[in-house]
Amino acid sequence: MKLDPRVALITGASSGIGAALAREFARNNWSVGLIARRKDKLIELTEALRQSGAIAEYSEADVAQIESLQRAVAQLREKLGPIDLMIANAGIGIPTRIEPFNRMEIESTFQINTLGVVYAFDAVLPEMLQRQSGQLVAISSLAGFQGLPGESAYCASKAAVNVFLEGLRMQLRGRGIAVTCVCPGFVKTPMTDKDPYPQPFQMSAEKAATIIYRGIQKKKKVLRFPWQTSLMMRVVRWLPDWLVIKLVEH
Repeated sequence: MKLDPRVALITGASSGIGAALAREFARNNWSVGLIARRKDKLIELTEALRQSGAIAEYSEADVAQIESLQRAVAQLREKLGPIDLMIANAGIGIPTRIEPFNRMEIESTFQINTLGVVYAFDAVLPEMLQRQSGQLVAISSLAGFQGLPGESAYCASKAAVNVFLEGLRMQLRGRGIAVTCVCPGFVKTPMTDKDPYPQPFQMSAEKAATIIYRGIQKKKKVLRFPWQTSLMMRVVRWLPDWLVIKLVEH
């Protein structure tokens, strides 16, 4: 058995939920490997974690480019040791437009939000299978349970993550590898700060990170929170289109 500190890699770690998760895991005696595109932010966070006494390393990468991500994971594995936990957190939120139809931005949304998860898992799954130990986590969204006007690509990219992890979890049953799909509601991050619509029951990234950490420790299959937004999204699925449009617009 491997002794603590265990090793967690986090994509999209330069800000928002990813950075908050890095701090949360570091506080709980994990070695953390930070992956993101913004090198300056990675250096800043890594230094802050090290000053607090944590073991932290970073590697710059674009999760939409499989070679870039594999190279980053290999570098972090060399510095930190075998990977116990991969948190595929990197994501973007770009509105879906129809006039003009923003096809290229829609493609980017799926490349990062969906394939970014696949690439992250691909980089660590072989070693986890060999050891018969590990955990794969993706930060999805409650938006993945309902298509919303103006957010079609984002909702669909997260729905794909939800279903992918559901099947993967069952496929890995009995192999010693846990799979957790995390579906938060509105979390205050640089990404959500740009959204013009209301964000009921919004919580801080720090609070979200604490909830996610506990769910990962419990090896939850699916973690939905907060309960108010989760319930609201379940209700929305039964509403007529005109009412959903009205609710989103207000």
